[in-house]
Amino acid sequence: MPQPIEELIKIRKEKLNKLKQLGINPNPPVYNRTHAIDKSKQLGLHVKIAGRVRSLRSHGKLTFFDLQDETGQIQVLATQSSLGQHQYQIIKLLDIGDFVGVEGDVFKTKAGEITVKAGEITFLSKALRPLPDSWYGLKDKEERFRKRYLDLILNPEAKQLLDKRWSTLQAIRQFLWSKDFKEVETPVLQTLYGGTNARPFITHINALNIDMYLRVAPELYLKRLIVGGYERIFEIARNFRNEGMDQTHQPEFTMIEFYIAYADYFKIMDITEDLIKFTAQKVNRTLKLTVGENKIDLTGKWRRITIDQALKEYAGLDWNTISDQEIKQLLKKHSINVPGVYSRDKALFVIYDHLVTPHLIEPTWVIDYPRDISPLSKEHRSKPNRVERFEGYIGGKEICDGWSEIVDPISQRQRFEVEQKNLKAGDDEAQPLDQDFLEALAHGCPPLGGIGIGIDRLVMFLTNTWSIREVIAFPLMKPRNKPQASEKSGKK
Repeated sequence: MPQPIEELIKIRKEKLNKLKQLGINPNPPVYNRTHAIDKSKQLGLHVKIAGRVRSLRSHGKLTFFDLQDETGQIQVLATQSSLGQHQYQIIKLLDIGDFVGVEGDVFKTKAGEITVKAGEITFLSKALRPLPDSWYGLKDKEERFRKRYLDLILNPEAKQLLDKRWSTLQAIRQFLWSKDFKEVETPVLQTLYGGTNARPFITHINALNIDMYLRVAPELYLKRLIVGGYERIFEIARNFRNEGMDQTHQPEFTMIEFYIAYADYFKIMDITEDLIKFTAQKVNRTLKLTVGENKIDLTGKWRRITIDQALKEYAGLDWNTISDQEIKQLLKKHSINVPGVYSRDKALFVIYDHLVTPHLIEPTWVIDYPRDISPLSKEHRSKPNRVERFEGYIGGKEICDGWSEIVDPISQRQRFEVEQKNLKAGDDEAQPLDQDFLEALAHGCPPLGGIGIGIDRLVMFLTNTWSIREVIAFPLMKPRNKPQASEKSGKK
């Protein structure tokens, strides 16, 4: 029967006290490594390495243990003869999970395993809590995400996945910097939210005694920078939307938005296509992806079709001739709800979203969306009631959304006023009228194209991982125990 956790912690604390009694500092301020573990596997090399003890195997006056750092794992041999009596006492006080430094020579055992023969051991940190068993300790997925640090220790795949996330961010920056973009920052706390149709989080600023919002998108502030004279900018932004949680959505998420002055939606599609190809090559070293069960090839020029063509090709519906009665029958048949205030175009869009998008397997740009669902997109240059908006789809899933931007303050005000009507009619995702933003546009803004790409979603594509919590280091989780309100807050 396994020992209770309290007993195991007590034993480890006793070992910690014994280390101190031996005159050993169990938490020294620094350890000067000469090699990372992945660079320490050359026979005859003299190394100083450090890491976490992952296993211990004692055989009389010999002890083998595996040491792991960020780069890999290596076996260490500690003997009483090579360490001396005093240092070998440290080995007897080691536990799995402890951090130690090892100095010694690299050799190969009779079993053929590359090993460091320890000539000196330096204690670096005592783990007071034992690690869960790597096979059975983290069966509960919820526990994995709550204690992500344990997941990263025990599950190499979890760390590899997050490594790909960090590599994705690095690749995006590398690509955009090479195209003369400037990386900028805009406020997370905003007096008025905007930039997309979403329900915001509300907070209160005590110093000003005003309510504020966590941003739902950086768009309107990025456009203010364009008005101010910047021409190529991007922001990797943390956004917050007080909406549902599922396999592909979290209330707190990361996205990138970038803007190019004097560009339209065609230019933005071109550069986004190159960005995704560049990122996939950097992260996966190939342009061949698996998305769900589908094998995807990102090479070549991606297909472009209008939303009308997509609806006709994949659902057999004609956007312009379908009757209102037929639309309502389809909504009922497929149990589709139209969010916010109903309109014909909005209803057709949600029908398209449900019936068509799962068929968009090969990389596809769908363009020329209805004006009703695109409050920030520029009027189409030749199609009435349409805007120059696009969405990118791969493997039947949306990967990005962008458009030619409205730069005329009069047109933008008219769109905002429609949103205001929707807001008053009960659409809590409609956008408020941002007077300050309209004033900024009134000072003049060049032709402009922009896009938003969800970083979490992009990493899911690149790794074929269809749980957003897996690709976020610390996803939002409901606490097991309700947190107690602070006494300072005055709440009870």
